[in-house]
Amino acid sequence: MTTISTPTTSLEGTGGGLQAVLLDMDGTLVDTEDFWWQAERSLFAEFGHVLDEADRAHVVGGPMTRVIDYLLARTDVPLAPAELTVLINQRFVDLLADGVPLMPGAERLLNTLDAHGVPAALVSASHRHIIDIVLRSLGAEHFAFSVAGDEVPRTKPHPDPYLAAAARLGADPARCVVIEDAPTGVRAAEAAGCPVIAVPSVAPIEPAPGRTVLPSLELVDLELLRSVVAARV
Repeated sequence: MTTISTPTTSLEGTGGGLQAVLLDMDGTLVDTEDFWWQAERSLFAEFGHVLDEADRAHVVGGPMTRVIDYLLARTDVPLAPAELTVLINQRFVDLLADGVPLMPGAERLLNTLDAHGVPAALVSASHRHIIDIVLRSLGAEHFAFSVAGDEVPRTKPHPDPYLAAAARLGADPARCVVIEDAPTGVRAAEAAGCPVIAVPSVAPIEPAPGRTVLPSLELVDLELLRSVVAARV
């Protein structure tokens, strides 16, 4: 796991309150899901395959291994998984050249966490080199560290990335709110025992016990973060 930066923060309180916020990246904080989709769709079009919205719902949220398995099973593209991974990642990186747009409410939320000393970690299924590029737009200074999909034994939908982040913070997963946009990430967070705020980007996410579903990150504030933890502990 690679440390990006370490702001001066402390876990909130010693009772049963909020200790940290663990944030997904693509589709949650930055509007990159369209970039991934453009990369995948344009590449497969060159091989004579048209990917549609049903395919998009299957690939949203990664991880790349699951996306590649699906796309190869869906088509007859004559590429090995490793080759296809390289091509999609390079096309995605090319699309990032002019910067990455932040999702509505992302900057305000990160500034709020900074102002109140609430530790935040970035937990993504994307690989380290992708995260480092996106952090140029997102701001590495907002995060104690980041966890990449290629830095854990199993990435989302397994709980490993969120468990690793909570352990590194010395926090109880039940007191770490996860903010996600895709069903894959929600499953990972819930398997780790974290309360979840879901802001769906492409695939729908239904409300469930321990899960709050909102239409926009702009509705997430410190009061809400504390309340979802209080409801769990």
